[in-house]
Amino acid sequence: MPDIYHAVLIAAPAEKIYQALTTEEGLSAWWTPGTTAKPEPGTIARFPFTPPYFKEMRITELQPSRLVRWTCIAGADEWVGTRISFHLEPGTKNILLNTHPEILGQAEQLEGADGTLLLFHHDGWRAATLMYAECNYTWAQFLRSLKLFCETGKGTPWPYQHRPGFNK
Repeated sequence: MPDIYHAVLIAAPAEKIYQALTTEEGLSAWWTPGTTAKPEPGTIARFPFTPPYFKEMRITELQPSRLVRWTCIAGADEWVGTRISFHLEPGTKNILLNTHPEILGQAEQLEGADGTLLLFHHDGWRAATLMYAECNYTWAQFLRSLKLFCETGKGTPWPYQHRPGFNK
């Protein structure tokens, strides 16, 4: 089974990123407007896109400022049953580089000495289909939107995620 995996260094505290990943306001600002969600395990978050399409995620685990896990329960058939996780590793630029030297290119551009490394997984895909490839690319765009939102206060949520420089 193929999995999607991204690593993004964000110049923001883990607490701020966690809020962006768990609150309606945060999720609406970087992923899709009109999101409904409660930061409680077992609840269902709903992410609306072009009507009538939406995705629903069961929130399966929350560790404040450390981890967010979802399981997709509604959406495109290829998404249903997949698992999404956001692991947050806060630290200074030097500590993050010592533990993850692969992020050197991102760390060189980190303004300030502190940041949070976001390790993103979207696991459990049945096959490497065209939808898988498109979602891999689009997740990168949305994670950029999350980074922008946490660093500047303005993300590029759906439907603007593919427009460079666009801040809603």
